[in-house]
Amino acid sequence: MARVTKRLSARTVATAAVGKHADGDGLYLSVTKEGTGERRRWLLYFMWEGKRREMGLGSAREVSLANARELAAAARQKVRDGIDPIATRNSELAKVPTFGEMADTYIEAMAPQFRNAKHVDQWRMTLREYAGPIRSKRVDLVTTEDVLSVLKPIWSTKAETAYRLRGRIERVLNAAKAKGYRSGENPAAWRGHLANLLPKRHKLTRGHHAAMPYADAPAFLAKLRARDGVAALALEFTILTAARSGETRGATWQEIDLILKVWTIPAHRMKAGREHRVPLSAGALAILNRLAEFGSESSQFVFPGNKIGRPLSVMALDMLLRRMQVDVTVHGFRSAFRDWCGEETSYPREIAEAALAHVVGDQTERAYRRGDALRRRRDLMSAWSDFLEAASTEEC
Repeated sequence: MARVTKRLSARTVATAAVGKHADGDGLYLSVTKEGTGERRRWLLYFMWEGKRREMGLGSAREVSLANARELAAAARQKVRDGIDPIATRNSELAKVPTFGEMADTYIEAMAPQFRNAKHVDQWRMTLREYAGPIRSKRVDLVTTEDVLSVLKPIWSTKAETAYRLRGRIERVLNAAKAKGYRSGENPAAWRGHLANLLPKRHKLTRGHHAAMPYADAPAFLAKLRARDGVAALALEFTILTAARSGETRGATWQEIDLILKVWTIPAHRMKAGREHRVPLSAGALAILNRLAEFGSESSQFVFPGNKIGRPLSVMALDMLLRRMQVDVTVHGFRSAFRDWCGEETSYPREIAEAALAHVVGDQTERAYRRGDALRRRRDLMSAWSDFLEAASTEEC
């Protein structure tokens, strides 16, 4: 007598009442009461060594009817081949990594394609801190509810971070699927899935970084110099060189030439992906000479963090500004420098923009302007240092 197969449909899977519903050939949809809700899961029954065995194939919310049939067919084939599908699965599951392990593996594998070290740190931080509740869970067991438990607490308060986190979780789970650790739909997918469960995010309105008026910078520098610690020196160096905080934190001694008085930042550490030479003023050199007394091996960070072999943390300079109760950002000092260039000097716009490592002009114009105007920028940075030094000395 022929077996009756494929009794169920996607609609009946979603609407079937409490009980067991046969699809045929040993595959069942089991619907049970769970508190005020229901639990829908797939079960496969088969005979092994004269005994009837039951094998779970996953939640009907995460495993579609088509996928359940595929899993059931694969298990039945193992039985025909004399292989216990439950023992095989248990052995395979023992090798399945946790979400945290999968996330760390993914970041390590993909690090070369990220823009810079700061981007890698952002991935590590968000998947460690915000996704902490699911890091210890086996990656194949991560559900939509798990993803929502991570996203909901920050979805409205930290919208941009939450949205990026969702995308990162989705990519980690996609990698797990490619490795064979998962099957079915991705519970972190947005379109057609989380878009129906979370409110649409408000796009970040990008404004200017909070900046200090350049006229107030010398007085601030005087207060900064009264503080001890590597973070204070790093912030002062950042202001004097008009650099980005990440460029300062990641600086190593092999980038510094104290004789030629030049800091050469390699392309892979620059936002624009191009090498940038920074002429070092007397003020910047004084900071470097002070730090060199504690060691200046080429591979060492100029501004080391608390952990050996690590630079200052991503938040070190921002936290310093908070402790000083100054409502500006580190990046805002670049704006102060640019305003000073335009208001107080006669240097051309191109020189000021080059000092900030900004790309100026179209591709043709840049092709003809091959130099980086280092000599003229050296004069500019010396003038900036003199402005800060003279006024800050008056404040003391």
